[in-house]
Amino acid sequence: MANATAGNLRRSETVFAWIMGAPAFAGLLVFLILPFVMAIGLSFTNQRLLSPNPTETVGLRNYDRLLSVSLLSLDPLTDEATGEFLRDDDGQLQYPRSRNITRDSENYPQYEGFREWFAFELGSTRHVVLAKDPVFLRSLLNNFTFALVVVPLQSGLALALAMLINQKIPGVNIFRTIYFSPVVTSMVVISIVWTFLYDRQVGLVNQFLTTISGGVIEPINWLGSASTALIAIIIMSVWQGVGFQMVIFLAGLQGIPDVLYEAAQIDGANRWQRFWSVTIPQLRNTIIFVAISTTILAFRLFTQVDVMTRGGPQNSTSTVVFHAVQRGFRESDIGYASSISVVFFMIVLVIALLQRRVLSQSEE
Repeated sequence: MANATAGNLRRSETVFAWIMGAPAFAGLLVFLILPFVMAIGLSFTNQRLLSPNPTETVGLRNYDRLLSVSLLSLDPLTDEATGEFLRDDDGQLQYPRSRNITRDSENYPQYEGFREWFAFELGSTRHVVLAKDPVFLRSLLNNFTFALVVVPLQSGLALALAMLINQKIPGVNIFRTIYFSPVVTSMVVISIVWTFLYDRQVGLVNQFLTTISGGVIEPINWLGSASTALIAIIIMSVWQGVGFQMVIFLAGLQGIPDVLYEAAQIDGANRWQRFWSVTIPQLRNTIIFVAISTTILAFRLFTQVDVMTRGGPQNSTSTVVFHAVQRGFRESDIGYASSISVVFFMIVLVIALLQRRVLSQSEE
């Protein structure tokens, strides 16, 4: 009798759990699973928006166009009369143009459809890395660069702020509100404000740097230079998102029993030793969650780029999401944009799983 009652209770709890979770499951199905399945299907077609032509299946053509990479080796140009290497006005060796080779499909069919991504020289030979979509590869590299900088920097700063506002000092709630307020502010609004702050002529950032340096630091073209545009977006993104991770770390810190710190203090541990021996181990799951969630958010970078730089200059701030939106909605190439989305989803999924496994093993 008791076993039957317990079994009925468990079944009732299971049914109730499924009923309560049904809205969330439906949302995942409609807004995540089905769109991803549709993207997989569209990635094998030449689907376009507002096209009078019927959709056709193209197999792996979109993926070949997306991922194909080749290497072209170029020897220096020589003077036909003397046989010596030709040099420009700066004394640098001159090489054939890679575009002349990639466009010559009759003599070089293996390079048809490729474009130059970047080049490097070894000895007197110039090696040109070609890709059918160099913008995608540059965007992927920008994503990795952004994530590698933002994840540790933002997480470390968030932990420091969380430990700071976890102190029992007057007015701490004011600081919590100040640090968290950028998180709940529209990213579009923040991007517009920071665009003005980065202005080369009247921007507050340049005026501040010029003032504190006594005029030594000249105005920087933050968003107009390929060398500084991504750095500018990283600084703004860290400032905007650090409050979110701070709140998560704060919840983790408040869940650590005070008795552990008291025991460590009795054993003679100083503040730094208590941090490494008590705080960090107790925040293991929190650190894993923050690292994975911040990585995923970093790879979703889009709004800042779309508002502040439009992917420029010279694709130095283009990201995979921005590139997919450009190709899918602004150039109407839905099939190709779908293949970008599928490949990018798999890359982020693998990174998240590897990151979780590495972090879990290191904490053990």
